[in-house]
Formats: sequence, structure tokens, C-alpha cells
Amino acid sequence: MAKILQGKVKWLVLVVVLVAAAVGGYMYYNSQQEAAKANINADLVETQRQSLKSVVSATGTIRPVDSVEVSSKITARIKSVLVKENDTVKAGQTVAILDGKDYEATKDQATYKVNNTRSKYNRAEYLYSIGAKSKEELEDAEYDYDTAESSLSKTESDLAETVITAPMDGVVVGEPKSAGTMAVQGNSNPTVIMTIADMSRKQIIAKVDETDIGSVKVGQKATFTVDTYNGKTFTATVSRISQTDVTNSWNINTSSANTSTPTVIYYYVILDVDDPDNLLLPAMTARVDIVTDEKENALVVPISALKTDSSGSYVMVAAGKEQEKRYVSTGIYSDEYVEITDGLTDGEQLVVTYKSKSGSSKNMGGPPPM
Repeated sequence: MAKILQGKVKWLVLVVVLVAAAVGGYMYYNSQQEAAKANINADLVETQRQSLKSVVSATGTIRPVDSVEVSSKITARIKSVLVKENDTVKAGQTVAILDGKDYEATKDQATYKVNNTRSKYNRAEYLYSIGAKSKEELEDAEYDYDTAESSLSKTESDLAETVITAPMDGVVVGEPKSAGTMAVQGNSNPTVIMTIADMSRKQIIAKVDETDIGSVKVGQKATFTVDTYNGKTFTATVSRISQTDVTNSWNINTSSANTSTPTVIYYYVILDVDDPDNLLLPAMTARVDIVTDEKENALVVPISALKTDSSGSYVMVAAGKEQEKRYVSTGIYSDEYVEITDGLTDGEQLVVTYKSKSGSSKNMGGPPPM
């Protein structure tokens, strides 16, 4: 009998322990839920009307609209440079002179050959007229004379190229090459003697992400800033949009194409700059905001109040002590606000719920009791 009673007591103790554990776990769960709720804050915001701008942000580089690199059509040493950096020049103005001694000597030789072949041609023409020369001999003399004239013309042209003139009105940008430098002609890598640019007209070449390029249109207005003028905002206008990305990544040979692709695709957008005070310099970095859409008196709510699910966008409307889930239609976005085109009216209050800085994951109730 004592053994049976002892066994019942053990079972009773076990049941009490299990019940206590269950109750403790339930209380711990409730404490965690209450802690989580206490760590959640809810603010009320009110729908309002204001002007709204949707912008695409990009970074670009300022450059002159028109510029030219001045190089030589012949290979010769620079004899003198007649302008310096920041000088204003006019089209046709002499800006540099090359050493033409070799070309002058070549011209003298070519001139002598022209005179010599002309005399031979005239003599052959006379002898042919009296039957003392054949037609073939006359034609050979004429050919030699024409060839000598062509050589003289080429030499005179080369000698004229020793005088370097400005191809356009503008300003000398950067330091020109110094006297004594060998100016090398060439199609691929000629020596650039100087660069001349029209600084009265500037533009920005900006790179726009592929996710935004569809919103950018020619004629859209933009604002931008540069680091050197803190607090000053400049204006610009979109003038051209490239039809290919900056690396032409689509134009590949499929037989030798690398399977790797750029992580981000950018397109060049050209903007004409308004700079009446001529403050901006080439190569400055411009941080551009292109205005892609703009509305006056738009009904807006903070973006933080907008939520989405599989059915669309919605907000939580405060209805007394209750909250109403209401689906809405949206328009344009700014950095902080979104336009509501349908579903809300002026002055309605919305619930914005967010976690506090302490974080809801913090253990507020300690370990579950045992």
C-alpha cells in the first residue's frame, strides 16, 4: 500500500511540474508579446496637398559643347608657340609655327625640277613639231613635267602647314606644347599642340541608370550642383539621350562573347548648361537632378505610410480607435512623398507604424521559467 501511495505522489509531482512549466511558458510568451508591442510605435500623419516633383538623380562631367585638339598635318619640330593657356583666339589666327627648313629645301629642289622638266618638255614639243621626236618621247617629257609640278605643289602645301592656325574661336584650354617639341603627324595618335574650346557653351555628360532612363525625355529641366560652389544651384536642359549603354554591352560577337555582364547598365544623357557668369570649368563633377514629372496641389502622403501586398498599394486609415486597410492608386514619387490619385481625401489620418531604435528582437522578459 505504501509503495502504491509513493507512486501516486511521484505522478502528482510530475503533473505539477508539467503544469508549472506550461504556465511559465505561457506567461513568458505573453511577456515577450507585450514587450514587442511596447517596442512598436505608431504615428498619425495627415494627407495634405503640396507641389510634388519626381526626379532622376545622376552624376556627370562638365565639358565644352565645342572643342578641338590642334595638331599638325606634317612631322616637324615646334619652332614657336604664340599663345598661352587661357588666351582667347579667333578662327584663322596663327597660334604656332613649326620648323620648316627641311620643307624649304625640298621646295627648292622641287622648283628646280619643275623648271628643268618644263625646258625638256618645251624642247621635245618643238622637235616633235618638226618630226625630230616621236610622239612617245613627247608624252614621256610631258609626264615628267606634270609629275614635277605635282611634287612642287605637295611640297608647297607641306611648307604652308608649318604655320598652325586656330580652327575656331575659343579659349586655349590647358598648357600648349612648348617650343622644341617634335610634332608628329598621324591618324591614330598625333601630337596635340594645344586644345581650343568655346567656353561660352557648356554641357554635362551624365550617366543614368537603366531603371531610370525610361523616365528621362529630351527637353526636361534639371538642376545641379558642383563641389566648388557650395549652396549654389545651376540649371540645365536635357538635349540628347544615347541609344546605347555606355559600354555598348549589347554589341558583342556571340562567338567570342564573355558570359559575364555588367552589374549595372548606364546610358549617357547630355544636358545643355545655363552658365551666364561663366563659373563652370571643364571636368567639374555635376550632381544632377532631372525633373521627370511635376504636379501642383497634389494630394500626398509620406512614402512610409504606403504599404503593398499581392492586391496592390494600401494605407492604414485611423478610424477612431480602429484602423481601416484601404487600397489606393498612386501617381508620382518624390524622395519623401507619394501622390495619391484615388482612395483618399484631404485631411484623412493615416497610421505609420515602425519599430523603435531599441529593436523588437531584444529579450525583455528573461529566459522562460522552469
